[in-house]
Amino acid sequence: MNTLIIVLIAAVCLVAAYALYGRWLAKKWGIDPKAKTPAVLHNDGQDYVPTDGWTVFAHQFSSIAGAGPVTGAIQAAAFGWLPVLLWIILGGIFFGAVTDFGALYASVKNDGKSMGLLIEKYIGKAGRKLFLGFCWLFTLIVLAAFADMVADTFNAYVVADGARTLSESAKVNGAAGSISLFFILFAAVFGLIQHKMKFSGWKEVVLGLAFTLLSFVCGMNLPLILGKEAWIYIAFIYIFLAAVLPMWFVMQPRDYMSTFMFVGMIAGAVLGLIFAHPTMNLPAYTGFQNESLGTLFPILFVTVACGAVSGFHSLVSSGTSSKTVSNEKDMLKVGYGAMVLESFLAVIALCVAGVAAASDGTAAVGTPFQIFSSGVAGFLEIFGIPVYVAQSFMTMCVSALAFTTLDSVARIGRMSFQELFSVDDMEHAEGWRKLLCNKYFATLITLFFGYLLTQIGYSNIWPLFGSANQLLSALVLITLCVFLKVTGREMRTLVPPFVIMLVVTFTALIQRFFSLIHAFTSGTGVFMVEGLQLIVAILLMILGVTIVVTSGKELIKKDPAKSSISGELHHSHN
Repeated sequence: MNTLIIVLIAAVCLVAAYALYGRWLAKKWGIDPKAKTPAVLHNDGQDYVPTDGWTVFAHQFSSIAGAGPVTGAIQAAAFGWLPVLLWIILGGIFFGAVTDFGALYASVKNDGKSMGLLIEKYIGKAGRKLFLGFCWLFTLIVLAAFADMVADTFNAYVVADGARTLSESAKVNGAAGSISLFFILFAAVFGLIQHKMKFSGWKEVVLGLAFTLLSFVCGMNLPLILGKEAWIYIAFIYIFLAAVLPMWFVMQPRDYMSTFMFVGMIAGAVLGLIFAHPTMNLPAYTGFQNESLGTLFPILFVTVACGAVSGFHSLVSSGTSSKTVSNEKDMLKVGYGAMVLESFLAVIALCVAGVAAASDGTAAVGTPFQIFSSGVAGFLEIFGIPVYVAQSFMTMCVSALAFTTLDSVARIGRMSFQELFSVDDMEHAEGWRKLLCNKYFATLITLFFGYLLTQIGYSNIWPLFGSANQLLSALVLITLCVFLKVTGREMRTLVPPFVIMLVVTFTALIQRFFSLIHAFTSGTGVFMVEGLQLIVAILLMILGVTIVVTSGKELIKKDPAKSSISGELHHSHN
């Protein structure tokens, strides 16, 4: 099948969903452009910062569009491109975008509270502690994996037979790393200018685009040749600063500038597909069973996460974006719109992988990122862009997908740790509690354990990441159901996604549980690998059952007409 047709079908479906279903949800739930948002009410210049809607959109998209949409779509293509495409489109429209939008909406209507605090308000304190603890541990895995991924991308050396030598891609990798550092530097300058001058519209676009181009020019001419360990240190130093500094200083301008890069990457891929209109070489369907992945259900729905639905997105929606939305009318494009665009990116990644495959359907060799970046770089070369420039651009884009997620995860991890130990009256709290809730200490302890995981091997528990992520989405969805019902809003459309994701998650966890038990009974299990996975799998199932049971009771017993918080908006000023 022609890849251009696939892209056009996906684009039409996603745009129509945004215009119809997204707006219908906004109308049903209630958007008040005149209401004061948490960013306006609690403006502290740090986490709560009123921000232009498109800048918040840029932050949301850059944060959620990590490795997932590329990696998941390409890996799951082992089942064939058709099941992946259908899940991306249907999942993105009815699951992912609804979850992201719902989490943002619920948080904005509740003073910018995170999902953990929302769970406490609508479900109970026990649920809050369990959820926040899970979120914090979840961020550690993401920190370790993505920092490792970024360091691998920028690493200029290879080790063979104990000897360390420069790799063939050393200059390209070094250029991409240098671009990243200049990106951060110019983002800080951009943030300072924006904070003082308050540019908007075309002025903001021109300034952001100028700094983006300047980063590329400087980075490509001054490649930084470093090893993996050095880049890990640099990554953790940056994300520490990003986690504690005001949102407007580095994170927001960096995300805004990154959006230009992502748009360029997506445009390059789309134009390449339009002009070359290559054939999808991957088979449409390979069967229900795959030798390396397992069964299509539930593995497809766990593997394709960020491109369809991801629990992590809700942490961004309620953890950072909700605290910067300056007007409620922006919530639709930030919550629903960013997810729709990410689904489109996943479709493009699928098509690029399909083009890279051999004519007999054999998948291309390499990691999903390597397949995607080399494919899009090839498209850029069609338009006369030099090979070095195209490769440096795509390497930077691929790393940015992970880098822009890293700083958000670090900030969310810090906040989750603080919220885990915080109480209502922090002024009179114990000294140890005040220490744990200090943003610098909370950041240091979060990054320390994240770094530790990079050294001892996060890969030992990484196989459960997909299940943990999708369990998170199910828990968020049922929390949103409770919130919407309690406040008298439309929640019926969220019930099917919640039930399906719960079934998917528990099926995947139970499958993994029995396979791990079999590994130990057959004598092949190792405690530091299968043992850790077994412990995590059991804890995830306990967490899921606890919150689902508690939430289920709330859904059954709550009567919105009698609830003391029926129809509640974050304050009576609405």
